[in-house]
Amino acid sequence: MDQKSNTFLETEPIGALMRRYAVPCIISLLVAALYNIVDQIFIANASYLGSYGNAANTVVFPLTVVALAIAVIIGDGCCAFVSISLGANRKEDAHRSIGSAVLLCVAVSIVVTALYLVFQEKILTLFGGRVNQETFVCAKEYFFWITLGIPFYMFGQAMNPIIRSDGSPRFAMAATLAGAVVNMILDPVFIFGCRWGMMGAAVATVLGQILTAALSIWYLRRGMKAVKLERGSFRFSLRLAKVYLPLGLCSFLSQISLVLCMAAVQNMILRYGAVDEVFGQPQYAQIPMAVLGIVMKFFQIVISIAVGMAAGCIPIVGYNVGAGRRDRAAGLFTRLLLAEAAVGAAALLIVELLPRQLIGIFGAANESVHYTQFAVRCFRIYLCMMILATVNKATFIYLQSLGKALVSTLLSMVREVVFGVGFALVLPLFFGLDGVLYSMPVSDVLTFVISGIVIARTYKTLREEPGKEKIQ
Repeated sequence: MDQKSNTFLETEPIGALMRRYAVPCIISLLVAALYNIVDQIFIANASYLGSYGNAANTVVFPLTVVALAIAVIIGDGCCAFVSISLGANRKEDAHRSIGSAVLLCVAVSIVVTALYLVFQEKILTLFGGRVNQETFVCAKEYFFWITLGIPFYMFGQAMNPIIRSDGSPRFAMAATLAGAVVNMILDPVFIFGCRWGMMGAAVATVLGQILTAALSIWYLRRGMKAVKLERGSFRFSLRLAKVYLPLGLCSFLSQISLVLCMAAVQNMILRYGAVDEVFGQPQYAQIPMAVLGIVMKFFQIVISIAVGMAAGCIPIVGYNVGAGRRDRAAGLFTRLLLAEAAVGAAALLIVELLPRQLIGIFGAANESVHYTQFAVRCFRIYLCMMILATVNKATFIYLQSLGKALVSTLLSMVREVVFGVGFALVLPLFFGLDGVLYSMPVSDVLTFVISGIVIARTYKTLREEPGKEKIQ
């Protein structure tokens, strides 16, 4: 069977390619983000769960990000490697790397599931689950069922970028969307109809993840276009893994460092909330944790758009760099940065002007006035530098698509670990609970200073070897 060529990545106009690849990727990531946020919306509006369930959801969320981090180092790394290989006409490496990535993802997901089941209570405690007994009970129930779906979740997330690299961004989007639709339909049925509580929310999520994984398997068997998979493809290759895993290292570290940052923030919220005049009272103790989770989920939606635009460009950049078209890569970078800044500006207007409306979606009518007041403060402070946050994220991912894994990784680590964790631990010493909120914008400002230097140097590097034609 003849394989379809990806040469259009070198010839079609950049703007059209960005829309073709980035939009499905954005939708895929948004849908993935909705898995958790939809759970939280329905949980928040269930009177028998409320802010306790919301706080529990916040506690468990970083643990799903750990699984995602492992999935994306495999999936994004393989995606970048396949794109570069196809651009350089190395199709043998392309199909063998995909088969190797599939085997690696399955094996690692089983290990993660086992670790989560064995060390459940210790892990939940580490992420602030013992804010009060009601929250801890909800967190354990939700975490157990979510853990059972980890292999399906990781497989679907790892295959998504690989499917995009094969030239099928729309199918990648559809696979994720189908799972999310199942989740959104079953959530109210299980939570309100069956009154299964946290278990209902988790089971709805897992069933959606199973569907996404099943569709991904179908594509690998029946739908491959630019890459033809064979029986011999599915053999783990350490040689190829050593090449494609570093290309996904930035994606991994950006996620895993986010987990470290969330762990620091959630523990500081727990510590300084306990000595707060209002939230030190047992009946309000879970509110800061619940609200923080809601604000993080909104930020995740925004950052999903930012990451989707950048990640959608990985196949385009990788192919053009492999084909020697650095002029097109530079032109794409400019358009990407402008689009990211526009997304950040739109999100900033929403959180500054409509914070009460946002928190109203998450059951504010059923909670005390302290719930809404803290949420408004949290939205306006924690997310006030989203323009810089989106540009920073795009820069990290673009460098990854150029094969500059080390620089990309270092930038991501500085943002989330050095600044994100550092300021989350230090600023509360001076500003109390508000210090936790200030840690986010301060980190984004300082990271942008570094990103600006890297952006300038990236342009210089791309222009040192001009392409064969003018940008289309």
